[in-house]
Amino acid sequence: MAPIVSIDRLTKTYGNGFEALKGIDLDIEEGEILALLGPNGAGKTTLISIICGLVNPGSGKVMVAGHDVVKDFRATRALIGLVPQELTTDMFETVWNTVSFSRGVHGKKPDPALIESILKDLSLWEKKDNTLRELSGGMKRRVLIAKALAHEPKILFLDEPTAGVDVNLRREMWQVVERLRENGVTIILTTHYIEEAEEIADRVGVINGGRLLLVEEKRALMQKLGRKQLRLELSEPLTALPDSLALYNLTLADDGTALVHEYQGDEGQGSIASLLATLAAEDIHFRDLSTRQSSLEDIFVALVGEKA
Repeated sequence: MAPIVSIDRLTKTYGNGFEALKGIDLDIEEGEILALLGPNGAGKTTLISIICGLVNPGSGKVMVAGHDVVKDFRATRALIGLVPQELTTDMFETVWNTVSFSRGVHGKKPDPALIESILKDLSLWEKKDNTLRELSGGMKRRVLIAKALAHEPKILFLDEPTAGVDVNLRREMWQVVERLRENGVTIILTTHYIEEAEEIADRVGVINGGRLLLVEEKRALMQKLGRKQLRLELSEPLTALPDSLALYNLTLADDGTALVHEYQGDEGQGSIASLLATLAAEDIHFRDLSTRQSSLEDIFVALVGEKA
């Protein structure tokens, strides 16, 4: 099956000479959740804006469900819902009217039952008659999502959807995103909250300096790039490591009371057993051990740092 979004050698340079995108290649599969991570100015918003038809590309091509985003703008825009970073709604309009109007803008017939369902899913039903200026920042963010869903898009872009939203509300939004995916909606989100990607994404893309550094299935990425650490609290401090332990990637704590062994993926399974056997042979005993696996945030920071 062809990808629902296909990006080929996409570039964008603004009038001031800033290269926002430098040859992006990316295929997005129908029904997946893709998280795009990157620091400010990395190119995330520019990429989304081009796909959504809000910004013209410099060169390259973007196809959405087989339609060129430049040549077939109306066809592609009808398939896409966008939740922008900025709150750009009429503060004196009611929630109900705002969301209903958004459906009409896309040429869809009125569907009060659908609007009601969307508002209830986003915990906005009790606020349907309130004006937007009466809502909290988190509620306004939900209204943006409701507007983006009003015309029943096949692809939903969420540009920093939970910025300024409290933890509980954020988790409720993740649940909404998961339900949308179950209904076949393809979701692409940009976020500074890396735990969002770790929680809900199928694949993770990392952008920095206008380049797509990688796109990987989340679990494969964690296995491939995630590092693991074994820490052994020693029964008696050591002043130095015996020569027999030189083969292992070991660090002795400054006070000599702990050994730290770092390894990657599954490579440590055999080495840990061998390490423990060598410690026993050297009559080195430990009173406690603990393990730690690097998070997606650790991987992201390392990647961006390497490519900076």
